Amino acid sequence: MEARRLTKMALLTALLCVSAWISFPLPFSPVPVIALTLVATLTGLMLEPKDALIVFLVYILLGFIGVPVFAGGTSGLTKLWGPTGGFIVSWPIAYTLLSICKGKSRSFFSYAWRSIAITIPVVYIFGVAGFMLVTGTPLWAALTAAMFPYIPGDIVKCLVAAWLATKIKI
Repeated sequence: MEARRLTKMALLTALLCVSAWISFPLPFSPVPVIALTLVATLTGLMLEPKDALIVFLVYILLGFIGVPVFAGGTSGLTKLWGPTGGFIVSWPIAYTLLSICKGKSRSFFSYAWRSIAITIPVVYIFGVAGFMLVTGTPLWAALTAAMFPYIPGDIVKCLVAAWLATKIKI
């Protein structure tokens, strides 16, 4: 791999790790609000699909082996098998799919609608399913606790990431 490509991958991996520490809980849900989803969207928009997949697999591997890179500085297998594990597992799929489908045009509108239409549904399908499996929560309660309150913020994060991706030249 060329140095520039590896540098982009390393930088975005580091940003994912740091952004996960920027989180805050909501009183009614074990799923925190995290800045990582903004950086994850940016990663999908700025990297080629193979590189995006590698970045997310490295990120998950770091968390799995105990490096505190998950939301709020957590890590470990118990986090992957916890109520938010489905969200974490969805990221390599959702953001690699975004990278595949982002198109050739580096336009804000193109990036924004693709980010919203691709990543949000994929992340929530895996996330809510994992939440339901782990907590035993019925569908409507899981949607209320782990999805509905987060959608407006995720849309805003997709818009910010789309704007950043059109402005950053790396």
